[in-house]
Amino acid sequence: MPDNEDVILPMPCEGAMVFRKAYIPLAGPLDDFPVKVGQDGAEYGYVEQTRPAFIAGSFTGAKTDKSRYYLMAKYELTQLQYRALTDEKCPEPSNKLRLPQVNVSWLDAMQAADKYNLWLRKNAVDKLPKEDGSAGFLRLPTEIEWEFAARGGVDVSAAEFRDTRYPMPENMNAYEWFAGSQSSNGQLQLTGLLKPNPLGLHDMLGNADEMMFEPFRLNKLDRQHGQAGGYVVRGGNYLTASADIRTSLRQEDPYYNADGQMKSKTTGFRLAMVSQTLTSRDRVKAIESSWKTLGTGSEEPAQGEGKGTVQALNSLASSVDDKALKEKLQALENQLRATNLLQEENRDQAIRASLNLGAFLCTKMLDDGQYLDFTQKNYALNCEGSEKDPTCDMRKAKLDEQKSRVHKLGLYYASSLVESASLYGQPLLEKQVPVMDEIMDRNKQLQALKPYLKAHWSNQKTFLQKQKIDADAWLTACKAVKQ
Repeated sequence: MPDNEDVILPMPCEGAMVFRKAYIPLAGPLDDFPVKVGQDGAEYGYVEQTRPAFIAGSFTGAKTDKSRYYLMAKYELTQLQYRALTDEKCPEPSNKLRLPQVNVSWLDAMQAADKYNLWLRKNAVDKLPKEDGSAGFLRLPTEIEWEFAARGGVDVSAAEFRDTRYPMPENMNAYEWFAGSQSSNGQLQLTGLLKPNPLGLHDMLGNADEMMFEPFRLNKLDRQHGQAGGYVVRGGNYLTASADIRTSLRQEDPYYNADGQMKSKTTGFRLAMVSQTLTSRDRVKAIESSWKTLGTGSEEPAQGEGKGTVQALNSLASSVDDKALKEKLQALENQLRATNLLQEENRDQAIRASLNLGAFLCTKMLDDGQYLDFTQKNYALNCEGSEKDPTCDMRKAKLDEQKSRVHKLGLYYASSLVESASLYGQPLLEKQVPVMDEIMDRNKQLQALKPYLKAHWSNQKTFLQKQKIDADAWLTACKAVKQ
């Protein structure tokens, strides 16, 4: 099922592996995107309870790009692909070998990734995506990479992202294999037969469950427990009941059992393509520069009390000779910076939410404003001539009702502009506009809001500069949006 956005890498034996890009807004060296993983109300909260996490992409496209991405294999690794990587001779192509490769250990999966990496570097290094001149590499995905992609990334709305499963308009049978005669009927199925998730990934839930890169950890409400155990398996499989198929589903498998390396008839894997983090001296310098400003407010025009305290602690620590006291002051400075950074990240999320709301309200201003124009013309045509329509009283009531509706909407919209201006100010708002624009660009459901975001931001800037409520002008700006 080829797609224009597929990224295709060659494989041994004239094969290929297809990947999809998972985009993450923000492109700075220390930028990452806040997400919630897990599920509220899960029966096994110590395994699946919701917790905050952050994700960032590995690769940048053009220098002007406002997002980064990593690559996730479009399909679970098939038996044919596995044999091409691990057998001495090329396998005979067969449709039956499109079944996911199961009955392999975690170490087998890592060795297959290693062989593929070495083959690519020897035979197709020019095909590898690069970041800052450094070629990417394949490995098992981390839990956050997998769950972000399984939920649909920024291609779905925030509400859809937090649902138990990604959107399935044609019900789950059309998208995933699970237990029962209405689906897998107890049999592993060929990859890619059903519809993909919003990122274009097939069989993320069900069919074969998938190994993760990192070890399993229990959940402690808003963080993970300190003990690292076996490896993580995600997504459910063809023997999992439909009611249990969900993106938060996770379990622990041991690396070894009584027979040696742990292998399962239901467990396979898919690969992720990522890059190293410290790719060059220039990148290290950029990271160091960003690190020095984290939580200090030095990049922001307004210096809050907490930001001034950070600078004061830094100056005080620099002037102290007592080593123990200096370490305590530096530790206190780092704690304060971390607190400030969390507040800044939460603030940026709130700003993006306010911009999204403003764009949506602009659509309502357009719709209600156009209907008011229609109602006024209708009334003028039928009730302002010499021969009045007998329904004029009803038409007048509808006109007054619509005027009242538009007036109230204008007041609500004005309040949102005033509150955003007073809470954040232009520099902070302006910094999040391209981020919100990028999110809307990636999310098909939000793409229609992009021109309204532009109109809303124009209205917001006008208020910031003039500090004047002008609901009529804002209504006109929203009505002027061209689809």
